[in-house]
Amino acid sequence: MFHVENETVKRLLLLGNFGLEKESLRITREGNLAHTPHPFPEHKHIVRDFCENQTEINTPVCSTPEAAVESLYSYTREIQNKISQLPQPELLWPFSNPPFIINEADIPIARFEGGKASKTSYREYLSDRYGRYKMTFCGIHVNFSFAEELLQKDFELSEETDYTEYRNRVYLDLAERTAAYGWILTAVTAASPLLDSSFVEKGRFGENEFNGMASTRCSELGYWNYFTPIFDYTNIRNYADSIRNYVDLGLIAAPTELYYPVRLKPTGNNDLARLRSEGVDHIELRMFDLNPLCPEGIDVRDLKFTQLLLVYLAGTAVQPFTPRDQVQSAQNFKNAAHYDLKTVKIVVPNGEVYSVAGAGRKVIGFMREFYQDFPGEITSILDFEEQKFIDPECRYAWKVRRQFADGFVKGGLSLAMDYQERANHV
Repeated sequence: MFHVENETVKRLLLLGNFGLEKESLRITREGNLAHTPHPFPEHKHIVRDFCENQTEINTPVCSTPEAAVESLYSYTREIQNKISQLPQPELLWPFSNPPFIINEADIPIARFEGGKASKTSYREYLSDRYGRYKMTFCGIHVNFSFAEELLQKDFELSEETDYTEYRNRVYLDLAERTAAYGWILTAVTAASPLLDSSFVEKGRFGENEFNGMASTRCSELGYWNYFTPIFDYTNIRNYADSIRNYVDLGLIAAPTELYYPVRLKPTGNNDLARLRSEGVDHIELRMFDLNPLCPEGIDVRDLKFTQLLLVYLAGTAVQPFTPRDQVQSAQNFKNAAHYDLKTVKIVVPNGEVYSVAGAGRKVIGFMREFYQDFPGEITSILDFEEQKFIDPECRYAWKVRRQFADGFVKGGLSLAMDYQERANHV
């Protein structure tokens, strides 16, 4: 844990680096999936994910949440401008759940040629294994690292003699703690309670479906492997080996197939050998829905809360986190994706059981104590998030379900057109 009693460390705690990844579907103005080629073939920051029509924005590293969200919206506007001027103008779908789907063949796998053809082969493998419908879910990944000044100062106060080992230890402890408590981020950002009927029944279009989830992609119905992974957090080599073991067992084809909400990543390509040799560069969090109530896709207050949570977790004592705790924590993420957070439970590592709503308020209460001497807007950010557990009407999922009750795709198309017009007139 950070030496938060040291004034210099305390002053540096809220400095950090942020990178955002946002997936969005390109669609026709009738609400169908687009079948045109990716319109940014050489763009460094706008790429494709599983589908040819699934744009992915990768922002540069930014030093503040505000700068990261501003960068995200800048690239979003670039996409909006481009697709609005195609021969058959397209829209950017603002939800995590897709609009109309005709069948699996209607979901075009991203096509890569030449030396990158293996990327298409990998996507075909995922299609066979998990089905293409699930691959249309979109979301936001948050990449975060602590400021180098903070790590260097805290290293000086530690008993470590090797800086790389110290840095790895910081992030390993953080990953372990985030696996235990990161469910709160799913709870406060879940924003996809509605599906179109074509997602659940082939040939039936235009009817709203509600399955009891606030976030289908983060629930037990969404992005998960067919097993619950157990990680070895004792050191970075063992951590990487625990992931490699699932590849060796044939449970996954590659480390990228490990659909877990928390990842530790090296600089550059997500490669286990690089992670072992060079160590951790940042932590990646993968449990955020697109927020359709924001044209950027994420509310900056949620990103600030994410940082506050990570700093709090890194600044408090590490608790035992057994394999049993790890299995339960994976279930906690799925439970936090439910619509009514007062009817499902969270089991924290010490074995205590709370409703998700009660557990969320308890974690925020601990964060208030941790930040009680800090200046700035922290109190208002914590108030904003806690209110979602006090009054469900403040949650994005509840707002979306009410706002789009008369037609998920119909209302979504209207919103997509509005966001495109606003983006093209900034």
